[in-house]
Amino acid sequence: MRFARPARRTTADSTTGQHRPPKPSGPTGHPGHLKRRRCLLITSVAATCAVLVAVLALRDASGPADPADDPRCRPTALLEPPCGAWFGAFVPHDKSDLAAKVRGYEEKVGRRLDIVYTYHDMSAVTETRLEGQLLTPQEQRVGEDRMLLLSWESKWWGGTKGQQPTWKEIAAGDLDESVIDVQARRVKEYGQRTGRKVFLSFDLEMDTRTPDNGTPADYVRAYRHLHDRFRELGVDNVVWTWIITGYLNHGDLFERMYPGDEYVDWIGYNQYNYYLCHKTGWLSFAQTQYATHDWIRAHISDDKPLMLSEFGSAADPERPGRQADWYAGVPRVLKDLEGVKAALQWNYRDPGPHCDLAVADDRAWDSLREVAADPHLNQPRE
Repeated sequence: MRFARPARRTTADSTTGQHRPPKPSGPTGHPGHLKRRRCLLITSVAATCAVLVAVLALRDASGPADPADDPRCRPTALLEPPCGAWFGAFVPHDKSDLAAKVRGYEEKVGRRLDIVYTYHDMSAVTETRLEGQLLTPQEQRVGEDRMLLLSWESKWWGGTKGQQPTWKEIAAGDLDESVIDVQARRVKEYGQRTGRKVFLSFDLEMDTRTPDNGTPADYVRAYRHLHDRFRELGVDNVVWTWIITGYLNHGDLFERMYPGDEYVDWIGYNQYNYYLCHKTGWLSFAQTQYATHDWIRAHISDDKPLMLSEFGSAADPERPGRQADWYAGVPRVLKDLEGVKAALQWNYRDPGPHCDLAVADDRAWDSLREVAADPHLNQPRE
């Protein structure tokens, strides 16, 4: 279940982030240079060049460094990849065919996904309705060799108005016995049986849900209750992921709805090139990302790992190759976004005309395949 996101209005690249690391300085010369001060300059230059040629030859012979060979690149306890970022996606599916749809996506993109993103409501679980069940059998099958990001929404999709959970009810513990405890125990059992952790998000894009679901303070109390209830039940295999739209006109809401550093492990945001979907100008990947990234670093956290929990682009019906060119710009920008440790492509549509954000054609798939093959997005998972 999706809802329309507010349009972004950034019109130019923002490259003024305060927390981006400085560029490394260049080489300082051959180590033996000071010992040969009396040599002719040309002799020194020749010696330096010879060393550089030898080093380059050795590098070519040995090939690029593999992050899997470096123990410093192993993921942390919070599933953070120190040397690069995860690549993931939301793949449209029914509850019964997730594994098959994920495999189909992976065939097109040319690799296995690191993270698969799925969505759930807080309805009662029945044998025929799995929307409220975290870690369905299909998700567990996919999770055998991929990580899972479970988005848990305070909704009952298709339910009556009276069945819709509110933040006040969640914070008061009214759903503990019927919903929260049931799912917490499922997640705990999954971790005990498989040794695996899951990313868990509560009410992604909560900045679009107030005042209908309650006040910002109501949300914070509900989030903290959910977190604390899992802890009370001994659930220790959850990586708590707080996901906002990233629409900067909501900056005040973001600050008021942040549960606190002790309750959040990762911060995610969802920014797109909507183009005709929201009647905006065409925005490059850089234009969709830098401003929000830098705002989060300045106003929410300067050290939490960040996740592009949904990213993607509409197509341009007048210029069929434009979406492919948009994806081609992803790797360069992604490497410059300090602390971004995961990028999840949204391969579906949003409501409304011109709002299909899925990969549109073979050329765009070729471009996304190059993104997914970039070494920065290929990190050891264990």
